[in-house]
Amino acid sequence: MSLHGEKAGVCDGVFVTTRIASTSADRTSLSEPVEAPSPQEFLNRDLSWLEFNRRVLNEAADERTPLLERVRFLAIFNSNLDEFFMKRVGAIREKVRAGKLGAGPDGLTPAQHLAAIRDVVTDLQRQQAECYRKQILPALAQQNIWLLRWDQLTEEEREGAQRYFHQNIFPVLTPLAVDPGHPFPFMSNLSESLGVVLRHPERPEKLFARIKVPETFPRWIRLEKKSGSAASGSTEYRFASVYDIIRHNLDNLFPDMTIGNVMVFRVTRTTDLDVEGDENDDVRELVVEELRARRFAPVVRLELGPDSDPWMRQFLMQELELNPGDVYDLHGEIDYQDLRPIADLAIPSLHYEPWTPTTPLPLADEEGDIFAAIRAGDILVHHPYESFASSVERFISAAADDPKVLAIKMTLYRTGDESPFIRTLIRAAESHKQVVCLVELKARFDEERNIQLAHALEKAGVHVVYGVVGLKTHTKTALVVRQDPDGIRCYAHVGTGNYHIHTARLYTDLGILTCDPELTGDLVDLFHYLTGRSLKKDYRKLLVAPVNMRQRFMDLITREIEHRKAGRPAQIIAKMNSLEDRKVIRLLYDASRAGLEVELIVRGFCCLRPGVPGMSENIRVMSIVGRFLEHSRIYYFRNGATDPADGEFYIGSADWMYRNLLARVEVVTPVEDRKLRRRLWEILQISLADNRQAWDMQSDGTYVQRRPAPGEAEAGTHATLMALARQRAAGI
Repeated sequence: MSLHGEKAGVCDGVFVTTRIASTSADRTSLSEPVEAPSPQEFLNRDLSWLEFNRRVLNEAADERTPLLERVRFLAIFNSNLDEFFMKRVGAIREKVRAGKLGAGPDGLTPAQHLAAIRDVVTDLQRQQAECYRKQILPALAQQNIWLLRWDQLTEEEREGAQRYFHQNIFPVLTPLAVDPGHPFPFMSNLSESLGVVLRHPERPEKLFARIKVPETFPRWIRLEKKSGSAASGSTEYRFASVYDIIRHNLDNLFPDMTIGNVMVFRVTRTTDLDVEGDENDDVRELVVEELRARRFAPVVRLELGPDSDPWMRQFLMQELELNPGDVYDLHGEIDYQDLRPIADLAIPSLHYEPWTPTTPLPLADEEGDIFAAIRAGDILVHHPYESFASSVERFISAAADDPKVLAIKMTLYRTGDESPFIRTLIRAAESHKQVVCLVELKARFDEERNIQLAHALEKAGVHVVYGVVGLKTHTKTALVVRQDPDGIRCYAHVGTGNYHIHTARLYTDLGILTCDPELTGDLVDLFHYLTGRSLKKDYRKLLVAPVNMRQRFMDLITREIEHRKAGRPAQIIAKMNSLEDRKVIRLLYDASRAGLEVELIVRGFCCLRPGVPGMSENIRVMSIVGRFLEHSRIYYFRNGATDPADGEFYIGSADWMYRNLLARVEVVTPVEDRKLRRRLWEILQISLADNRQAWDMQSDGTYVQRRPAPGEAEAGTHATLMALARQRAAGI
């Protein structure tokens, strides 16, 4: 089916989005009895997410973005889309296969929902290919970066490419033919392959052969030929496609066979598998079983390169049990993530200006006592503007080495292969400290890594737990118990992002270092809940999901409504990744009807409809997409304050989504120090005033990118906050 509204290209300087049809909210929210939604209340989560990825794609089309970063955004768009198909499309596809016909409030059945996704994805992939072909490739060529097809190579370059094939690629390839003696080969998730039509010279029937392109080889091979310098004196970068190199050497793989059509293809498998278990099962074994099942999960998408072969298409559809709607014909690259080595070329003028995070002022003395600094007052850290290494890493490292520290407790959701925290926690355990680490084994796509990390920690004597049965532990918290001169004191870090040194340089996140006894007392209780069988439901300061967070947020929204009705200052500003919880959305609609101003900064998908007369005309939704991924969550409630900085501020790990509020362990903390509240207010105001990276959401779910007015200076959130970080570091 086609969606209502217009479609327009991404590469012509005007960026118009596709109108979104609304449907029921995420399937998880359907487990809770709620009033039946009306067709006007909620936008479709999946289609709204695709609109977010459209904004990502626009960064590749926007000529204001440095060229090699534009190439990187092409790759990010692809990575996002892959994850979307793996996580979301499989479940909808299974509903269609099961013959479920129930329609959502907008009348879309699962089959129509799937068709709507396909319409948008097809349009986005067309725009991506046009952007690559019409904008990116010519711009790269102007910078002497050439991504060449076989017929564009010089004779010398072809000879070099063939030498590379024989010396490096040929010994690794394993061509797999399909015939009565050779079954159809297993194809792993996201594997890239060449399909080949073969004929025996003495037989008429067609044969299919598959060549998996090894992941070990770059998809673009730098050519050996040194072509000298261009007119500007810069180096020439000339690359050949590994697919072309293999394609033009197939005679070496199939000697004496007749080679027909050749096409590139890629398969995507679902990761949305639920391995059944109960509270008596070993969590680690369940996750291992799920990983094993995921390897052989159903294929949900088949992508075919340009000029696909109809016979191979039908053959693959039959073998992979796919319908025509599961097949996507591409007009450009099979996977733009193959361009990451191009995006990484060391040409500074084609990248963002380098950024080195600053050290937070309270921690400027790198040799000083970090615990004394925290006792002097709460410390707010804002990554990547301020250094993760000199704040959070330093906090945990100091705790591991300090003989006065008695215990360290920490949650790990995503942390990376080279995480210093693993080594630090092991060092602490080896020095006979009590070390407890909750490792979330069900962190999507990081399960295998987290199992290995948990095993390494256990071997070193760290007490490793896997959290609460039936809930993902998504909170980002660390607790240090220390014997201070005046008694035992607890120190804590509560953040919005993972303990991951790489994403801390790419994602915007906030964290607070504190020794507030009520807040740290709440964290002591929380870790007892996570590691033992505590049933505690009341917390002094923390908002804890699934215990009290959703109700506390709804109480805060209701209080603002009452302030508004009484004529007192009232305002809500909420910054998050995604907004989906229907009860929260309905309460925000009530706030709008009461005349309350609501500003929402939602980076990803948003199921709320802003600007609808009589329902949400006082709600504005914007999205910021750019150099850094907006990941921080800030929740602000004016609470009758004359000075906005005297309102209530909260930061933490949870979005306003059903899964975060009721199906995960999450923590949101108040920020009470007035200086820190002013900083949070500053961050929110900079974001709201953005005219470079910001997009305004329309009531139909489309987005319009902001542009500076004539004579107005360009003010992007990331550039502004980088400049402020430099000023603070310089003491200005």
